[in-house]
Amino acid sequence: MPFGEQPAYLRVAGDLRKKIADGSLPPHARLPSQARIREEYGVSDTVALEARKVLMAEGLVEGRSGSGTYVREMPVPRRISRTGYRAIGDSTPFRQEQSDERVKGTWESHSEQEDASPLIAERLGIDTGERVMRTRYLFRMEGDPAMLSTSWEPLRLTGRTPVMLPEEGPLGGRGVVERMAAIDVVVDNVAEEVASRPGRAEETVALGGVPGHSVLVISRTYFAGGRAVETADVVVPADRFRISYHLPVK
Repeated sequence: MPFGEQPAYLRVAGDLRKKIADGSLPPHARLPSQARIREEYGVSDTVALEARKVLMAEGLVEGRSGSGTYVREMPVPRRISRTGYRAIGDSTPFRQEQSDERVKGTWESHSEQEDASPLIAERLGIDTGERVMRTRYLFRMEGDPAMLSTSWEPLRLTGRTPVMLPEEGPLGGRGVVERMAAIDVVVDNVAEEVASRPGRAEETVALGGVPGHSVLVISRTYFAGGRAVETADVVVPADRFRISYHLPVK
């Protein structure tokens, strides 16, 4: 194959992709059958099958048992606004992750103690195996599942304090900044790193979607005087949301 020339299955997938983009194959339309693709493009069954697989992997089409393959209706991406730091009295776990005051949300959570994995220990600056409080959240925006979050807090800091359980006690349901202030820990910095990866099966079940489709992962850590006091991974479906940052200029 000459340099720069695409394999046949990619050329076929590219042409079908254009038809989806320009509306020739609108949402809910049935994709041409494997036999039709073979005849129309003059390719083998293998090429036709691989072209369909490409479109499915990209999330442009979906298979329906006993019926065929259909063009997916692509959602209009919604925006998740993030400002990093939120002042005391102005934060809940939901507002901590979605700063747009116009967007209403709810959440479910579950906390339990566990040993810190090597990765979490590194992020928190503690020893591997040290006890941490892990809290898992499912956030909903206007009733629809939108984000998953798993946070870890070192129990050497919060253990046997009123804020040991993030969703219980006098400050249950408040943000990290306010909870830490209650035990005289002043959060003064937050770091976030955004990456993408294929969604895991349990994530797409919770959020709705197709396993393997891309998700955005925001790895966030709160600091107080250079010491990590909480770290979290926030998972967002990449095809339904955009992350928007609004950061103050100092």
